[in-house]
Amino acid sequence: MRARIFQPPKTAMQSGWAKTHVWVLEFVNTHARTADPLMGWTGGGDTQTQVKLSFETQEEAIAYAQRNGIDYDLEIPQTRRVKPKAYADNFKYNRVENWTH
Repeated sequence: MRARIFQPPKTAMQSGWAKTHVWVLEFVNTHARTADPLMGWTGGGDTQTQVKLSFETQEEAIAYAQRNGIDYDLEIPQTRRVKPKAYADNFKYNRVENWTH
């Protein structure tokens, strides 16, 4: 049984950063998913993939995995670089980029 520990990225539908500060432990699918021939639904025999555990810190998630004998892959998120901008920069005289309107 293998798990993945990561911080979820922000959703593309919103500009906010809610629910991105927790660490999630989710199990990796070990069995191939199969399509049901009658209904066409996709399913599998591995119910562990439905389990997602949330932790406040990375250390708590790692300690849980080690305490329960779960092999894990740790995914460290990339740091977010914020480039400060102002609306007035669009109209600067010494603007570097080409004017687009």
